[in-house]
Amino acid sequence: MPVIVVATGGGKWRSLPQRKWNEENAMARKYSPSASKDVERVMRRRKQGKLKSGKGGRGGTVRSRKQAIAIGLSEARKKGKKVPRKATRKTKR
Repeated sequence: MPVIVVATGGGKWRSLPQRKWNEENAMARKYSPSASKDVERVMRRRKQGKLKSGKGGRGGTVRSRKQAIAIGLSEARKKGKKVPRKATRKTKR
């Protein structure tokens, strides 16, 4: 297993064992890598000013970062990629 050397302050060094990637990261992954790439594409479109909201892109141009992420995740959901369900409210207001 590879070892990482870390400075602890005061000119002292300590070695830490590097955790294997598969142990935690692969099992606890909520989003598929391709879903995050879809979100990246949408964020790029937002920066270019080409991302539209609404059905068929008939709404206005998206300026909000959060809205762009939501659009990217919903597009990934429609393609059938691994994305958690939308959060729903459990109690009635």
